[in-house]
Amino acid sequence: MPELRSPARGLLAGGWASPVRGVAVRYAVPVVISLGLALGAILRLLPFSWLETFGFISGAWGVWLQVRENVWNWPVQLVSSALYVVVFFQARLFADTSLNVLYILLYLLGWYWWLRGGENQSTLHIGRLSWRLGGLLTLAGALGTAILTVFLGAVHDSAPFLDALTTVMSLVALFLTGRKLLETWWLWIAVNLIYIGLYLYKDLVLTSILYAIFAALSVIGLVNWRRLDAAQNAAGTC
Repeated sequence: MPELRSPARGLLAGGWASPVRGVAVRYAVPVVISLGLALGAILRLLPFSWLETFGFISGAWGVWLQVRENVWNWPVQLVSSALYVVVFFQARLFADTSLNVLYILLYLLGWYWWLRGGENQSTLHIGRLSWRLGGLLTLAGALGTAILTVFLGAVHDSAPFLDALTTVMSLVALFLTGRKLLETWWLWIAVNLIYIGLYLYKDLVLTSILYAIFAALSVIGLVNWRRLDAAQNAAGTC
């Protein structure tokens, strides 16, 4: 006699049970790591300040959501930047301090662009950087880096050129992210690699680890956005 199966059991077996399990597995490891770091910082079991730890956690989650083209990356990264304003000021990285203040404003703008930046204030889709805009941003970036290096040297910043370079590159990259342009990931890969060395030099070990994660996530983001862009284009031609 064949086994009788209830509709509910069938739904669990072949309906939403598998997607739910996949989501649970996908989130389980980062959630456990985040909780472990948070408790370690609060209980002073780890050699990191709670500000840097929570900046690390929110920053990692924000970039992970950005890789997945999830609009909630903007408020999560806003929290991270607010925490890092204090962390970088204490480390005398004044350009990075100012950068994260600007980040807070740009995250609000990027949040709006992703929600209402498309045609007729619709959701913004992934696009490509034009040669004209790329050239203008390159010239502006070079000029901005030169001016900021001189200024930071005058105020005794601990790493004037690298601090200026990463600041300008990050602002350009964030603008490209806000406009959801695919080339943003190439710039994020480069700037994150520079940041790793800079923060190791400043003994911000946890933050350097965070930027190593950012660099890896940027590679994943490039691959994932290419896939999403191809799917978007294929859907548009149907």
